[in-house]
Amino acid sequence: MKKTILTFCILISIVSIPSTINAQHSAARQWKEVLLEAIRNDYARPTIHARNLFHTSVAMYDAWAAYDNIAQTYLLGKTVGGYTCPFNGVSTPSNIKEAQKEAISYAAYRLLNHRFIGSPGEQGSMFRFDSLMISLGYDTSFTSTDNYNNSPAALGNYIAQSIIAFGFQDGSNEQGSYANLYYMPVNPPLIPIIPGDTSLVDPNRWQPLTLDVFIDQAGNIIGNTTPDFLSPEWGEVIPFSLNQNELTKFNRDNYDYWVYHDPGVPPLLDTSAVGGISDEYIWNFSLVSIWSSQLTPSDNVVWDISPASIGNIKSFPETIYGYHNFYKEFLGGDISEGHTINPYTGQPYTPQLVPRGDYTRVLAEFWADGPASETPPGHWFTILNYVNDHTLFEKRFNGAGPILDELEWDVKAYFIMGGAVHDAAIASWGIKGWYDYIRPISAIRCMAGFGQSSESNSPNYHPAGIKLIPGYIELVKAGDVLEGLQGANINKIKLYTWKGPAYINNPDTDTAGVGWILADNWWPYQRPTFITPPFAGYISGHSTYSRAAAEVMTLLTGDEYFPGGMGEFLAPKNEFLVFEEGPSVDVVLQWATYRDASDQCSLSRIWGGIHPPADDIPGRIIGKVIGVEAFQLAEQYFNGSVTSVEDKNETNVTAKAVVYPNPVRSGNQLNIKINVPAQSVDIKIYNILGQLVFSKKLEGSFHNLQTVSFNIRNISTGIYFLTLNSQVIKSTHKLLIIK
Repeated sequence: MKKTILTFCILISIVSIPSTINAQHSAARQWKEVLLEAIRNDYARPTIHARNLFHTSVAMYDAWAAYDNIAQTYLLGKTVGGYTCPFNGVSTPSNIKEAQKEAISYAAYRLLNHRFIGSPGEQGSMFRFDSLMISLGYDTSFTSTDNYNNSPAALGNYIAQSIIAFGFQDGSNEQGSYANLYYMPVNPPLIPIIPGDTSLVDPNRWQPLTLDVFIDQAGNIIGNTTPDFLSPEWGEVIPFSLNQNELTKFNRDNYDYWVYHDPGVPPLLDTSAVGGISDEYIWNFSLVSIWSSQLTPSDNVVWDISPASIGNIKSFPETIYGYHNFYKEFLGGDISEGHTINPYTGQPYTPQLVPRGDYTRVLAEFWADGPASETPPGHWFTILNYVNDHTLFEKRFNGAGPILDELEWDVKAYFIMGGAVHDAAIASWGIKGWYDYIRPISAIRCMAGFGQSSESNSPNYHPAGIKLIPGYIELVKAGDVLEGLQGANINKIKLYTWKGPAYINNPDTDTAGVGWILADNWWPYQRPTFITPPFAGYISGHSTYSRAAAEVMTLLTGDEYFPGGMGEFLAPKNEFLVFEEGPSVDVVLQWATYRDASDQCSLSRIWGGIHPPADDIPGRIIGKVIGVEAFQLAEQYFNGSVTSVEDKNETNVTAKAVVYPNPVRSGNQLNIKINVPAQSVDIKIYNILGQLVFSKKLEGSFHNLQTVSFNIRNISTGIYFLTLNSQVIKSTHKLLIIK
């Protein structure tokens, strides 16, 4: 029986009850560890957990910054995304560090208890939260927010209360359990165990999957065996450093999709003509199948996977046509040059020769973030913590200045990393929601179902068919072992690729291997209870998260290299792989730089059958921008140079009208600040079914920056949409009414 918990030489830190080892870390680190463990035991929701990681980082940072003479708070005393958090400062305590520690603990404790109610691992997570509070010497029953200027515990409670309220109106639909409000798929579901894909309507749009049993990436059995698209409307969530200049709004089905860093349209398949961008669609998804043929150690291909041969990419292709030269279509991998020497030792990196098929399989599974994982954004927090603990690492901000104490370093590092991965989620899922792009399992089966587009005079020709590539993509001929009964499969498409879970009876001893299969049965290198993440492919969230985080690590540490010039992860022989046996030898993933690790993560998704190159490169490029911008904005908070807080939704400082407070208590006063001269404003409030529940006309002339107020009566609690209409104001605002 394979081990269910492996011994990792870096990255994964399994936290149960706080121990003496944990106690050596700062309070911020200890709270981040129990958060990561809670994520591992929750549903696999990368967008939601990126938000949890950021909001918890904000809570701890504000609790620390409230007592600092230089740093500015993020939410305390500010208006962010239309939410105003009153704060007049705190009295200077006799022991500032203890006050910060106490405020941090109460803020994190209250927020995490709120966010993980209803989690499948709720009982264990709540136990760990309580255990940590008790081990730190704090009273879990203290809930007051009164006198927070003199009580660090009350301040922590107040911060958590404020972030919870902020989260109720930040565009995530938290109170609606993060359910989609508008998005509907255009394609009927694919049932992967049935050959082919005859149900596909649009080969350029996302297709749901129906499974016998759906087990998410966190290992939870999900009752809905046709999972919904996760977070297609996430572009509307209040970000950290993303700004209005980077935002484009697209309308489909009377809903505006918010897209930051719009990468443009991905390659689309033309079902009526050959050539053009349609060829790029075919090439991209065909490469995924070809790379799947590299998922076996039995092909006698050996690679040096050390930093001497892998890593050090100088630039990314600027157009989709450049992808052909960036990716090695038949050998696998990319144009990385490797590193001549380790800059810390001054010596060349030691080669590590392993079967290519072991490297590719380990890579696919390590970065896939499967069961017991903290999801991709959390993965980079484990990398950050690994670097923090390295004996050669000094906690100097941006690699310069004095060594920071543990608490200051941790709250600042988590604040930056949290902001970056949160923005990466908003940007990449905003793009996913709008472009709604197809995944490889649907695209490959679809093209093969059309036929081949290489030779118009050959059998099974169709302009939208897949291209024939000898040795990888061919037609089934008479006498082929795949010809079927009475030659039923003759002239169908066959692929030389990973054969899939049907060839694995016992994952402890069996490997599927590589060989010829009907394209109708193509399967990504994933568990049969998961297959493909339940959301669109374009762009790759892994690529976006990882590149943003790698840029943060580079800037935060002031060094592009891991401490000592090397980061490592051990995948033990015949223990690491989960759904088939392997690897056949010990494999040590190695990275010289943070960007090398990010680039390796991106490739893993192609070998894993989850993304084509077209999903990957835009994610890397956008992630690079996000990471740098998140660092630069955070730095302004640290040095106190932030002069204004730009709201990130329609209630930003340039908006013509601002609605507040939001959320508002039922029966209380609602305010509308009119930022431009206006005449006669119509106010209407609709419920989520589109029914009008409130209407009011504000007559007269309103001057710039005027505020008008009125009471909300006889409207039950819930999510609503408030519209403002006049000659100069036309806007819609999400409104949350609470008890």
